[in-house]
Amino acid sequence: MRILLEDDVRAALDMTSCIAACREAFVAYSSGRAELPGVIHLEVPETRGEIHVKAGHLHGAPYYAVKAASGFYAQEPAAIDGLVLVFDARDGSPAAILLDGGFITDQRTGAAGGVAAAELAPPDVAEVAVIGTGIQARRQVEALRIVRPGFGRVRVWGRDAAKAAACAADLSAPGCEAVAVPTVREAVAGAQVVITCTASREPLVELGWLAAGAHVTSVGSDGDGKQELDPEVLRAAHVIAVDSRRQSASLGELQHAPDQAERAVELGALIAGEAAGRTSQDQLTVCDLTGVGVQDVAAANVVMARAGDAGRTIEI
Repeated sequence: MRILLEDDVRAALDMTSCIAACREAFVAYSSGRAELPGVIHLEVPETRGEIHVKAGHLHGAPYYAVKAASGFYAQEPAAIDGLVLVFDARDGSPAAILLDGGFITDQRTGAAGGVAAAELAPPDVAEVAVIGTGIQARRQVEALRIVRPGFGRVRVWGRDAAKAAACAADLSAPGCEAVAVPTVREAVAGAQVVITCTASREPLVELGWLAAGAHVTSVGSDGDGKQELDPEVLRAAHVIAVDSRRQSASLGELQHAPDQAERAVELGALIAGEAAGRTSQDQLTVCDLTGVGVQDVAAANVVMARAGDAGRTIEI
């Protein structure tokens, strides 16, 4: 069995490769070519800890995986950690421990946003809104730059003005100005892509604030009671996409708009051409990402395929 440290996992899993792997994983999941048990949620209330345990197997892949990812928010900065256990799909023997410190979760979540934007965002994106200032604000924009390059402005909102300013500084790039703004409404006004990546338990984005033809990617709702979008956003959307219909209905934005659950289509079906996506420039599209274990499995298989190049792999 091998142990890969965080730096080695980072070196093996670039965003472009992760987007490609997650794209294939979504298709496999929606077409029945993947195994995905239910998510385990564990809370440690005295330290505001959240632990998610996810697992999965992609048919034909050499490895299956089980991931534990945690965030403890009673301290500043929050303690984010995790690891992935990788097993040989031929006989179940342990193959590797990926001590990634939560990187795989961050990277594959950003990659899922990239897949969603590639399928649903308008072809020409000039302005982007980011609601949230954590690591996903960075990862989502990184992925968006791969699938919709060329946007010139990013507006960032966060409850903490200093964190919003720091996030904007990180998101600035040659040819792209990123600025912090004081309200959500100012952030989303005129944006072709709106990304929400918070731990909110109340709606932050209202329908009337969105520009015609906008695409919204919601990342933060991955547990009971979490919510970032007003339900009217879902009701008005021409397309509601999800990574998993089952999970979105119980953990994601659809838990607050159950009347829209039947309309939701999975990303895998969109990619495979089995469901219609955006068909005109002025349509409102929404993608709700709750995070599915097949993403972690796909990412872990990429890492394992490249592990021979990792300089600090430890063999046991």
